[in-house]
Amino acid sequence: MSLTWYGNQSTAEGCCFGSLAVIFPLLERMKVAEIINQHVPADPQAEFDHGTVLSLLVAARLHSPVALSNLGRWAGDSGADILWGMPVEKINDDRLGRSLDAFFDQRHSILASLALHVSHQFDVPLSSLHYDPTHILFEGAYENSEPRTSVVDGKTVRSDDALDPAHITKGRPTDDAPKGARMTHVGLCTHVDELGPLPLFGHTVDGNQNGRTAVHEQLALITKHLRPTKLTMISDRGTFSVGHLLRLADEGYHALCSAPWNDFRPLFDEHFGRLLWKEASYLSMEQKRRRESSSDLPQEHYELAVLRHRVQDEASRRELACRVIFVYSTADEKVVRRQRQKQIERLREGLQKIEQSVAAGRRSTDENSVARRVAKLLGTKQAARYFCWEMKTLTASQRSRLPKPARGCRRPTHRFVWSFDDSLLAEDEQYDGYAVLVTTVPPSRASADALFTKFKQQNYVEHVNSRFKGPLVVRPVYLHSPRRVESLVFLMMIALTVYFLLQRLYRQAIPAEASQKEQRTTTETILAAFTNYTLLIHRTRLGRVVHPTRLTTRQREILNRLGFPTPAHILSHHLPRAPT
Repeated sequence: MSLTWYGNQSTAEGCCFGSLAVIFPLLERMKVAEIINQHVPADPQAEFDHGTVLSLLVAARLHSPVALSNLGRWAGDSGADILWGMPVEKINDDRLGRSLDAFFDQRHSILASLALHVSHQFDVPLSSLHYDPTHILFEGAYENSEPRTSVVDGKTVRSDDALDPAHITKGRPTDDAPKGARMTHVGLCTHVDELGPLPLFGHTVDGNQNGRTAVHEQLALITKHLRPTKLTMISDRGTFSVGHLLRLADEGYHALCSAPWNDFRPLFDEHFGRLLWKEASYLSMEQKRRRESSSDLPQEHYELAVLRHRVQDEASRRELACRVIFVYSTADEKVVRRQRQKQIERLREGLQKIEQSVAAGRRSTDENSVARRVAKLLGTKQAARYFCWEMKTLTASQRSRLPKPARGCRRPTHRFVWSFDDSLLAEDEQYDGYAVLVTTVPPSRASADALFTKFKQQNYVEHVNSRFKGPLVVRPVYLHSPRRVESLVFLMMIALTVYFLLQRLYRQAIPAEASQKEQRTTTETILAAFTNYTLLIHRTRLGRVVHPTRLTTRQREILNRLGFPTPAHILSHHLPRAPT
């Protein structure tokens, strides 16, 4: 039997050290502050160097994202002021702003140096990188944000202080970006393997530019700053162009890219009868589980067919040999047909309502009003092409036979007629479930099956992008200077590298016999394990005395696997021992 007793009130203060127990040692191993200082030397008269200030800001985004104006308060509450040796009153907007301004002038070089250091220090190859852009939304006018000159100008590649910040402007509407929303795009290059994703390098793009521009600029920056000896760049169809394949080939690199289906549909039709289809070895984790558990749920699969081909760039007329990999997915076929049928049903219901409204003689049923209603209903939906409609004028005889109109209605002068074309539907259905990949990787280096498995890892990159809008929270952004906004976005890329490197290091240390759940431990789980870890602080006439508390068994296990020192070791190294 255990007893709990009430003791006298303590003079000790609690300090929520939390996940700094793992964030701080990883930032040191990555040499974040040191690399920043190598590129941005501090003013000799400055009290704190830029590396110290900005690594503190990165830690804050990982520990507990707050507005920059609240960074000092956060540092005091978490004990970060102790580790970074910066008094709370010194952590202010002016100091942060000056460091962000200095960082801007070397942002690409710093990010590249960190990527190269991580690659070397943690054995992460740069030979295969997934690329995927995402958008960041902004509120406010940002009237001083202007369109910038291109990153690539002939053989010149602009970066660092020679390149203005990305234009915060209206971009294309998406599911989470309403029409007229202001944004910039962020493109990330991510290494993916059995340990998961690790973002290593990136850049920003004007809010109104597309994926083709983004991937062109990213390749130019990779070639300038990272200079890998070999590279396969993997990206989605929004980035596909023959020009992109040629630019990679000119550098001695390779491409693996999904492409718009309609661009290769004629090729598919021409060779369909001669294509040799083989089932792909790739299965999603859910499909693997279904097979292992003998589940009654549908067992879906992919099939691949490969075709040697030559593509031509319309502008330069240059040609390039490649492999076209046609992909058939049983699951995608079902999904596409389900979604199309829902769209067809919604359009049918909408047209029936318009038909009934015209027949009843209600308001807004003249020809122009009906045309506007139909255009709004059909919009740009794919299923719209299956429907035809017209307004047929009623003869005087036909009008006379109509029943007396209801109150508020008038006798109709037209009849709304619409039809559905089953042949067009059948034409589209024959392509359901098909997609296409294009690669310049030689067959001797990788089979189509291996490349398809590699391409499916693109899902991990989308997960990385979601961190910008999830736990790390790039917003709220209360910076009115586009230069400082861009600096913060680049620091967020560094934070993303730290975030995913943490789980990578942990997974590397997991023994092979460990459970699947343990082997897939995430950074979120690791950080959560330290949420309640606290420091005790006593204030004396000689200053503060910091006492680390005892670690739980789980916390100690995590630190041991990561090879990180305990908070007690960290603090004893950074602080002098208190006088007895």
